[in-house]
Amino acid sequence: MESFITTRRSPVSVLVPAGVAAVALLGLLYLHHPAPRQDGRALKPATPEVKAYVSNLQLSDVTMQATDNLIGQSVVEVQGRITNSGPRALESVDVYSLFLDIGGHEIARQRLPIVPPKRVALKPGETRTFRLPFDTIPNGWNQAVPRMVIAQIAFAA
Repeated sequence: MESFITTRRSPVSVLVPAGVAAVALLGLLYLHHPAPRQDGRALKPATPEVKAYVSNLQLSDVTMQATDNLIGQSVVEVQGRITNSGPRALESVDVYSLFLDIGGHEIARQRLPIVPPKRVALKPGETRTFRLPFDTIPNGWNQAVPRMVIAQIAFAA
């Protein structure tokens, strides 16, 4: 009787690369359409140079946890790592955090810096951790980790 050895792939080994590819693709789509700023002014569309660079950024180890703050409100924190695998230093990087309902439709979008401006640039090859707190998420959110999409990049001088 012949014996065949089969190996099973972990779902994570398939989902992580697919997630990275999805983030890069969604980042390109969002960079193409500027969103309004908090102050009501429209953002400038991303340059072709910025759009091309998005594929050099990888978000990894993204997790979420809920905690209560000092006044009893629930705060959701998303933590993770960003890696700059490209050849240029980055002054700042913003992401959109997209909160979805159970049907997969976007119900909230928040833009936050994961590499804040006026700090040390994210160098080529460098990986840095980030932490994003959210205290205003609408009802109807599916309680899953929000979809993270690169919103803007500023290159260091």
